[in-house]
Amino acid sequence: QVQLVESGGGLVQAGGSLRLSCAASGRTFSTYAVGWFRQAPGKERECVAAISRDNELTYYADPAKGRFTSSRDNAKNTVDLQMNSLKPEDTAVYYCAVRSTFFMNTYYRTSDDYYYWGQGTQVTVSS
Repeated sequence: QVQLVESGGGLVQAGGSLRLSCAASGRTFSTYAVGWFRQAPGKERECVAAISRDNELTYYADPAKGRFTSSRDNAKNTVDLQMNSLKPEDTAVYYCAVRSTFFMNTYYRTSDDYYYWGQGTQVTVSS
């Protein structure tokens, strides 16, 4: 069983930055593909970013391109989502998710592709 604990959410003014961290217990992140999702009130869950287990392929949703960056630190067994130039429309609950995979060049953008999820952390961006 993999347990994911998210941190770093909070309140920030528009234009500010937040760094979300996802810490894993159990198996290390090195063998897992990672996804970041968010869900705002009244909206569908959205894949914000996804990264292959070897970091060779990365996906960012259009609203996140150029502003969000996902990275992993295998030594610390954490995955981070750096969010810059935040906008009010970025307000949502953010989730990290992982799945094991043998593929070194594959990312996953669909919720059903992931087996383990964090509890979510609230990000609120004020105008």
